[in-house]
Amino acid sequence: MDLSALGSPADPTLGLDTFGDVALGPDGEPLSQAEAIREVVAEAELADAVGLDFFGVGEHHRPDFSISAPDVVLAAIAGRTRRIRLGTSVTVLSSDDPIRVFQRFATLDAVSGGRAEVTLGRGSFTESFPLFGLSLDDYERLFSEKLDLFTRLLAEEPVSWEGTVRPPLESVEVFPRTAAGLPAWVGVGGTPESVVRAASYGLPLVVAVIGGSPDQFVPLVDLYHRALEHYGHGPLPVSMHSPGHVAATDELAREQMYPHQAAAFTKIGRERGWGPYTPEQFEQGASPAGALFVGSPETVAQKIARAVRVLGLSRFQLKYAVGTLPHEQRLESIRLFGTRVAPRVRELLAGGEQL
Repeated sequence: MDLSALGSPADPTLGLDTFGDVALGPDGEPLSQAEAIREVVAEAELADAVGLDFFGVGEHHRPDFSISAPDVVLAAIAGRTRRIRLGTSVTVLSSDDPIRVFQRFATLDAVSGGRAEVTLGRGSFTESFPLFGLSLDDYERLFSEKLDLFTRLLAEEPVSWEGTVRPPLESVEVFPRTAAGLPAWVGVGGTPESVVRAASYGLPLVVAVIGGSPDQFVPLVDLYHRALEHYGHGPLPVSMHSPGHVAATDELAREQMYPHQAAAFTKIGRERGWGPYTPEQFEQGASPAGALFVGSPETVAQKIARAVRVLGLSRFQLKYAVGTLPHEQRLESIRLFGTRVAPRVRELLAGGEQL
C-alpha cells in the first residue's frame, strides 16, 4: 500500500474533522440532524475547493452530533469533490462488524476513485454499545479481536480467523477489492497500550490531542516509533487531531469559538462528572503551547508548524466544527484554513523558521 498520499514530516498533509455537530438556526433552536448533515457536505465541498488534503467525519450516536453512518456521508461527499481524501475520525470498530466496515470503505474507495481511508477506534463515547446490544464489560476484548480481524482483511486475500466475538472464518474472501489498498489508521487518546497495539499491526497512528499540550504526547509518539522498530515495521505516518477555529483576527476567533466550546464541554462534563468549562481553561488551550488551534491564520499556522516539528507529524487534522458554532463561521474558518493557514504552514516548515 502506497502511504505517500498521507504525508510526511517534511511535507505534511493538512485536513479537517467534524462529527456533524448540530448548530443553532437563526431562531436559536438546534437545526435538524438532516440539516446538519447537509451542512457537512457543503463544508467538505469547500475544503476540496480550497485545496485541503483530507476531510474526516466521526461516528457518534447522540443528539448533539449528526453523523452515525460516516461512510454514507463520505459517499455523498465523494460525488461532489474531486481530489480531497475522505476518511473517518473515528469509526467505532468495537460496536461494528469488521467485514462490513471493510466492505463499506472499499466501496467508498471505488466510488471516490481511490480516496478512501478509515480510522479505527474504540470511541470516546459509549452510546453505541447498548444501542447494538453489546456489553461495556467487553470493551477491551471487542476492540482487540475486531482490530485483529480487520488488519487481516487489509491484505485482501482469503482470511482464516477465530476469536470469541463472532463465528470463525475459514478461507473467506471479502469483496469488493480496492485498486491500491485501503489506508487504515488507529485513533488513540493517549494510552501506551493503544499506541503499542497500533504499532504491532503496522498501522499509522492518529493522536487525539484535545487538552493539555502537544508536547505531552512526545513520549507516546516516541514509544510508537520504538514499537514499530520492535515489531519489524518501517516508519509510518503519525497524525494529530485537535479542535480549533480560524477567523480574521485572534480576538474574533476566540470570541466566536469560546461560547460554543464552553457549552459543548460543559454538557459533556456534566455527563462525566466534571466541573463547568471555564474561560481559564479556554485561554490555557489557546496559548501557544495549548491544544486549541484557535486564532488568526498566522497564529494557527505557527501552532500547527510547531506541532508538526515537536511530534514529527505527517498530517494535522483540525476539528473545525465546535459545538453549535454557526455554519457560516465554519465555512469562513475552512476558507482561511485552506487559503492562508495551509500555505503558511508549508512556508514555515520549508524555511526552518524558529517557532
